[in-house]
Parts: sequence; structure tokens; C-alpha cells
Amino acid sequence: MRENGPVTSATRQPETPAAAVPPRLIATDLDGTLLRDDKSVSPRTVAALAAAEEAGVEVFFVTGRPARWMDVVSDHVHGHGLAICGNGAAVVDLHGGPGTHRFVKVRELARENALDAVRLVREAAPGTVYAIELTYGFYQEPAYPKLHLEIPDTLATAEKLLAPDAPGADEPVLKILAFHPELDPDVFLNLARLALDDRANVTRSSPSALLEISGPGVSKASTLALCCAERGIAPEEVVAFGDMPNDVEMLTWAGQSYAMGNAHPDVLAAASGRTVDNNEDGVAVVIERMLAERR
Repeated sequence: MRENGPVTSATRQPETPAAAVPPRLIATDLDGTLLRDDKSVSPRTVAALAAAEEAGVEVFFVTGRPARWMDVVSDHVHGHGLAICGNGAAVVDLHGGPGTHRFVKVRELARENALDAVRLVREAAPGTVYAIELTYGFYQEPAYPKLHLEIPDTLATAEKLLAPDAPGADEPVLKILAFHPELDPDVFLNLARLALDDRANVTRSSPSALLEISGPGVSKASTLALCCAERGIAPEEVVAFGDMPNDVEMLTWAGQSYAMGNAHPDVLAAASGRTVDNNEDGVAVVIERMLAERR
């Protein structure tokens, strides 16, 4: 999940590491990576994804977005139809189309951990406000800003939203969104990570001070690793793309990884290669070159 806005200046020319092993799977973030800033998938990118799958390379969309926000790519799922959503909290089958997505795997944030996270982050950063992402619902505190293009199902304090008798109490919690109106985003991220330690996984994908808190050990990388293991795909057979801190673990895990030209400095440091920015179809540039080398 990412708001529009540049993070660093674009890298004009791709830097491509040599492929020691032919790739079998492409794992790509969406916002700021595969999608242009207007949230579209360019015709060039659509063609590159289709060509990859025709060549026998699987494509996984790996995003912080919830399943209900996957309509932007539902027309481009081709043969695979699977996406990793909520920063690894869910694996979703997109084949049914908008509104009919099926959860294949859920890695929830236990409500006890969620309540601890709410308390500890608020103690570390007074003024923090929260929203709660469930498998099918979205709830928020009254002071949480209008960052998302949807109306929350319920307004209440985070403690009430996570109570045993709260609306949606029978649904798994996928992640907590924590927003601070004043702190620098990276300062807020570091504060939260220190406060929570191993109680939860904390990351961010927005240029604003908006954190995403998932279950312990839950990340794009760990869920992608599970999906690849089920398919007999090794890390060195994976090519990954990303632009924000929530992509760092995935880019480090994959055998080949590319930071977008518009990427956060931590992503530029983590990736083994760089490509041009999302508005210049940086993912397609690499896929086209990768497929040309296979011929």
C-alpha cells in the first residue's frame, strides 16, 4: 500500500546483475513498482507479464494492499491468479474477479499481539492513531485520517475494535495500520520496531508516517518463501522488484532483485540491481531483457 509521491530521484539506466540460474518466478510489488503513479498497468507491462508466463515463468503480485484493492491487476492475472496481499498476511486467488477473491492462506496477527502493539507503539509515540485490517473488514479510530478511498465499517478505539465482542471478532486480523501526524516516517518506523521487538513485524510502504504491523515473522519474503517451497522453487530462481521498506526482506531473499529508480534508499541498498522508475515501466524493462537472454 503506497501513496503517490517520489522517494528518490530516478535511476535512468537499468543495472542488471548476471543471472546464474534461469528464473522460474517473478515476484513484483504493485504501488510504486509495477503500477504507474496513476495506478494503471501500462500496455508494455501487460505484454511483458504475458510473455513471461508464456515462457514458463510464474508471476506473483506481492503487495501491502488488501485483497479488495486488487482490482487494479485482476485483468492481468493470466494463468496464475495468485497474489500475496497485506505484506504477506494472506495469499489470495484472484481468478474469481473483483469481489470474489478467495483466501488460500492466512497468516494472522493474534489479537493479544495486536493489543500489545497498540499499547506499546502508542507509549513510544504518543498521538499514534490506528486502523484495523481484517480479512473482509476495515475498521478505524475516529482520529485516523482519510488515507484510504473507502468508508470504514466501524469507528471506535483500537482497544474496542480488537475486543472479543467487537464487530468482525470472528475474522482474522491481517494487520494494524498505525499513523502519526508529526513524526518522520523512518523515525516512527524505528521507534515502533524497538518498542515491539519480536511481538510483531513492522514495516512501511507509504511516504507518510504510516506503519503496517503484521504477525511475528510475517512479511512479503516469508510468505513468498512458503509459496516457492510448495512449488519446488529455490530463492536463486526468483526475480523480485520493489520500491519501499516493506520490500527489503523480499529483495534480500530473492536470487535476483531490482530496486526501482524511485526507490527508498534502504531498497536501493538491499537490491542486487536497479531499473528505471515505475512510470518508465522499470519492471517490463527487466523482464524483456531477461526473456531475450533466454532465447
